[in-house]
Amino acid sequence: MEVACTLKLLQMDAVAYKRIKAELEAAGATLVAVSKTKPVEDIRALYDLGHRDFGENYVQELVSKQAQLPSDVRWHFIGHLQSNKAKMIVPFVHLIHGIDSIKLMDTIDKEGKKIGRIVQGLLQVHIANEETKFGFDLNEARQALSMHFLEGAHQHLHIRGLMGMASFTEDKEQVKREFLSLKQLFDEIHQLYPHKKDQFNFLSMGMSGDYPIALECGSNLVRVGSLLFGSRS
Repeated sequence: MEVACTLKLLQMDAVAYKRIKAELEAAGATLVAVSKTKPVEDIRALYDLGHRDFGENYVQELVSKQAQLPSDVRWHFIGHLQSNKAKMIVPFVHLIHGIDSIKLMDTIDKEGKKIGRIVQGLLQVHIANEETKFGFDLNEARQALSMHFLEGAHQHLHIRGLMGMASFTEDKEQVKREFLSLKQLFDEIHQLYPHKKDQFNFLSMGMSGDYPIALECGSNLVRVGSLLFGSRS
């Protein structure tokens, strides 16, 4: 009976995965399956369906899972990254979503230089009406990108776009306004640095509860966890 229930759950997850993936692909967006706190077996089940982009929030958990899973998994670090832990993921991480300070930009660049690897990342911009979320404000993000693109401050860090999290609220209009503010900055950067447009091409917005609004606002990188794996442990 227990085995049958497990198989049924996996089947339900597979159905949800295929539906969400098709929805995102139709909108030109990539699905990052947020696997934080989930066992390696759950990630492997999704991997066996052909999925390769997985997101983790905690450095130690990411390092452990990376060692146990195939090398072609594209690992996205989506949590708050402390500068003193950056060196643990720099050797293999595919994309760091939450670069939220000049100090962290400098650290990632330094660690990338040590091993001769260019690290891909996104600037996290604080768009929510919540103090608990991290990120540059809009003007700080503009300044950081000016330093990055015009001054060539980082040779081993490539900023590929922006990431933002909307407020945790039932007010869909507020969520939409916050996402649109990030999309406006994204478009502004393309106008300021047209020669970087093909490289600055990721807009990471939207999670399980608000990704349809994020897609409507132009997101092309969506982080979904609970809809695929169930509630977090």
